[in-house]
Amino acid sequence: MDSESPWVFPSATGTLRDPDNTRARIRQVVAGTPFEGLHPHDFRHYVAGVLDDAGLSAREIADYLGHERISTTQEDYMERGVVGEKAAPALATRPEVEEPENEG
Repeated sequence: MDSESPWVFPSATGTLRDPDNTRARIRQVVAGTPFEGLHPHDFRHYVAGVLDDAGLSAREIADYLGHERISTTQEDYMERGVVGEKAAPALATRPEVEEPENEG
């Protein structure tokens, strides 16, 4: 069935689906599979992770997800504790440390 709807998964009439019905259908489809417990919101986290791994900035990801505040994207959608490749070279050079003069 071809659709002219702007939505990814439109209803049969081309409108938005009811969220409760959508969640129920997803639960039904994934029951008994390794994806049991999947929530529709998990797709947003997946997309944010893929975009983060692709090197998009937090602002670009926030814009894609429709977040007004970058902090929402960073706190709720982007993985914490990942050290980027730029950190090591930046920290590899240390300033010279002068030995204190012996006071004695």
